[in-house]
Amino acid sequence: MKILVIGGGHMGQSFAQSFLHSFITDTSNFAVLEKDPSKFEALKKIGVSHIFNKPGKELLEADLIVLAVKPQAFNNLALSIKPFISTEQVFLSIMAGVSIQTIKNALNVEKIIRAMPNIAAQIGEGMSVFTSSAAVTRIELVTVQNLLESTGKNLYVSNEDLIDAGTAISGSGPAYVLYFMESIFKAALDLGFAKPQAEMLTHQTFKGIIEYSQNSKENFRELIIKIASKGGTTEAAIQVFENNKTQDIIIKAVKQAYQRAKELGQIKS
Repeated sequence: MKILVIGGGHMGQSFAQSFLHSFITDTSNFAVLEKDPSKFEALKKIGVSHIFNKPGKELLEADLIVLAVKPQAFNNLALSIKPFISTEQVFLSIMAGVSIQTIKNALNVEKIIRAMPNIAAQIGEGMSVFTSSAAVTRIELVTVQNLLESTGKNLYVSNEDLIDAGTAISGSGPAYVLYFMESIFKAALDLGFAKPQAEMLTHQTFKGIIEYSQNSKENFRELIIKIASKGGTTEAAIQVFENNKTQDIIIKAVKQAYQRAKELGQIKS
């Protein structure tokens, strides 16, 4: 399969690195279209040898085209690539908020898979939610699913609206976790730990409980109760969260991210 990624930013680089390093494709069958020359060096470092800065015949030669640009840039991009694409090609979009119908209308193509990965795709530990248009064959869908698996785990959904929901949960989710980690880190500094110690305490605490939770048959609330013994230190901290309705704030924030994903699909270039 010949693959061409449009967009050499963070996610475009993540996909390029995952595809090449997992040997799903090789350098002779892989290319990147990126208009910003300042990104060329980073792309070359991860093994991309074919880089183009304007649309041309390379687009038409690709079996799969990955749309990895910002949603606000899509309309202008569509106008520039439309003369160089065909209805036989499969398009994998990782643009937040841009619907399958919008891509169909802009490019006049039918085979579209829409996915929302996250930043951990860079190390093969990402989480992607994806769906497809009716024109995508089962073989094409399985092929793209195998590509997504090179970036981490994936979840297929038949309801496209869940892609925007996935954007708010797993797409933006790493930043929520990092926000909480930063807070724990700052608290550790305030309590007297040196920076390297605070970093180690924070990272290992999160890593450990994630693995513990994944291997436990207990749900999140049951595990919280298990850790927060009556009258203990953990209960004192949890009580502060509960008094300040921290969980309600987090849920509200995630729903706001979902709403923004819907809005991004309506933004014109």
